[in-house]
Amino acid sequence: MGSCSDKLFNRERTIHEILGSGIVADVSLWRNKNESVGIVTVTIASWIVFETFAYTFFTLVSSVLLLLLSILFLWSKSASILNRPSPPLPEFQISETMAEEASKVLRIHVNRLLQVSYDIAMGRDSELFIRVAVSLFLISFVGSLTDFQTLCHTGVLVVMTVPAFYERYEDYIDGSIVFICSKAKELYLRFEIWVYPENKKLS
Repeated sequence: MGSCSDKLFNRERTIHEILGSGIVADVSLWRNKNESVGIVTVTIASWIVFETFAYTFFTLVSSVLLLLLSILFLWSKSASILNRPSPPLPEFQISETMAEEASKVLRIHVNRLLQVSYDIAMGRDSELFIRVAVSLFLISFVGSLTDFQTLCHTGVLVVMTVPAFYERYEDYIDGSIVFICSKAKELYLRFEIWVYPENKKLS
């Protein structure tokens, strides 16, 4: 079992730094309250629409895009006929900087996932295997209780609430988890001695 420090996962960085110190971190930690409130509102509203009107994700997106494009098209046509200004739309583009940042973050996470998979497949880290196995079991269990759409909406709400809650009560949460971690380590050592008593004799 790994050692437990006074910080969760032996980390030295803040939650804001762990989340990337960018727009995503600011929104998740409610530094930009307007954007955070907007995301939570849209998430709850879309879930209500899905559940009430039995929409699917693709049906809703297609309907919204069709309505939006129809309004903009008719607005532009009527503006040209009536000599009115066209809809004030910015030019939609993904900048090279945004693409590079997204690809960098994606590459880091994919490489980390591949490294974890390789370490488990080679039997290098039993503790890592147990953590991953428990996580996959929990994901499978939660997935059997709800559908994918509800799970996605719940995931967004968790991302928008848990990091901010943790940042606010970080010291209390870390203290409790470190205490639990130390107790789990003691139980693991006792279990190891019970299963492999010869190791105790050799030591």
